[in-house]
Amino acid sequence: MIMSTTSTAESPSIWQFVKANLRDYVLLIALIAIMIFFEFATNHVLFKPVNLTNIILQNSYIIVMALGMLLIIIAGHIDLSVGSVSGFIGGVAALLMTGTMPFFKDDVLPFKFDSFSASVVCIILGAAIGAVQGYFVAYHKIPAFIVTLAGMLIFRGLQLQVLGGASVGPFPTTFQGLSNGYLPDVFAYGEGFNLLCVVIGVLIAAAMIFSNIRNRRAQMAHGLAEEPNAIFAGRNGLIAVAFIGFAWLMAEYKGLPNVLIVMGVLIALFIFITTRTTFGRRIYALGGNEKATRLSGINTERLTFYIFTIMGALAALGGMIYAARLNVATPKAGQGLELDVIAACFIGGAAVTGGVGKVTGAVIGAFIIGVMNNGMSILGIDIGWQFVIKGAVLMLAVFLDVYYKNKR
Repeated sequence: MIMSTTSTAESPSIWQFVKANLRDYVLLIALIAIMIFFEFATNHVLFKPVNLTNIILQNSYIIVMALGMLLIIIAGHIDLSVGSVSGFIGGVAALLMTGTMPFFKDDVLPFKFDSFSASVVCIILGAAIGAVQGYFVAYHKIPAFIVTLAGMLIFRGLQLQVLGGASVGPFPTTFQGLSNGYLPDVFAYGEGFNLLCVVIGVLIAAAMIFSNIRNRRAQMAHGLAEEPNAIFAGRNGLIAVAFIGFAWLMAEYKGLPNVLIVMGVLIALFIFITTRTTFGRRIYALGGNEKATRLSGINTERLTFYIFTIMGALAALGGMIYAARLNVATPKAGQGLELDVIAACFIGGAAVTGGVGKVTGAVIGAFIIGVMNNGMSILGIDIGWQFVIKGAVLMLAVFLDVYYKNKR
């Protein structure tokens, strides 16, 4: 009924619409193409439930940190310290929960923190680190590249000092559950199949389709609906197939990992922040034209300070997820992680000049990297060539961004 009321006279053709929005669709098409390629190249290993679960677990911390990095990049900055901060926070978490103090040799803390208290302390510490870096960037106008480069060296060194060059663990079972736990099946449908996972997948797909229909109805009421009916129907059909199919495959293994739920909540929160709040609109304005944003009365220094504080908190969460997954804090944790996080944002369509980027794009970009890492590892491709291929993909993504920008 909704589709039949669209004014075809005013709507562009399917080809015109796809051409005008190619930048938004090409990313999703690229992810699907890469997944299909590796599904056949790996002899159908990629889509196995256990492998899909591994892809989620292996890339969860990258996605969490990419959400904060996206805000940084949209605002026209960069943060090179996220990998070191995450590794340092993982070391602090290990110190608090195990009570060991490797840097003082055989000394131990007089008490241990429980998982919840230690996590709160680590998040606050991460936010404080981000706030300090944001202070220098925002109020002293030191380029973020320099500030966070210094931060990368400082917190890499502190990580080695905190851990005393050794691995510290294991963590309490409750903390391990952050990365290695799964949502229990309240339906207890049968051995080896998590019915709750499928129910949640159906509910999320239904909610998204309902929201899309409601938004389209509002657009049509104001004569703003440009998306052709076929594209709209196909997009929602793809959403249903993707979410329900993914949930079904996950249900065949252990169901929904706890970290996927944390990740999903954060993704929804950041989509809301960037699309529905004044704070989000100001970040885009800041990256688009900082001088005009300041002249319009927006406190750009405070906005920058907040963005780096959020990034610090997310880097801390990412570090804890990584440590919980390994069940140990290691001196090499977080090494090179900032490259994957930054690459996820740029592959996901964030503009190098700031002002442009979407949360969904950063998430898809992170999954592109994750699927490539997973697929190339299964195929046994040498680690050196893996870096070459990922670098080429990043270069292609940035080239396309600049190409489409100059073409306008």
